[in-house]
Amino acid sequence: MTTQRQEFGLLGERIAARWLKREGWTILAHRFRNGHRDIDLIVQRNAEVAFVEVKARKGTEFGGPVEAVHHRKQRELGRSARIWVDRHGAEGQSYRFDVIGVLVIGQSVRVRHVPNAFPLS
Repeated sequence: MTTQRQEFGLLGERIAARWLKREGWTILAHRFRNGHRDIDLIVQRNAEVAFVEVKARKGTEFGGPVEAVHHRKQRELGRSARIWVDRHGAEGQSYRFDVIGVLVIGQSVRVRHVPNAFPLS
């Protein structure tokens, strides 16, 4: 991945984190790593923990950012989430997978949050 793409991905994650904070979520982890896999954001609101995949795009010519989270990525997120729950999970917490698409076109930024985007597998 090029440095420019990495920087744009980090920008998308910062935008998503700010958006989630405004919605009442607390950021528990940013880029939780498990081997070569990572979870962009892990957030909590009350007893609910969400593992969030963030996809940022500069346009929609290759599809929207949310649709870019395919089955393979979902499986990888599930594996990393199980590791996080084993290490940090607490009794009474519920878990889900969310996807946040960040679309940046010029000076315009649109955020699309999909809660419970896919089931735990």
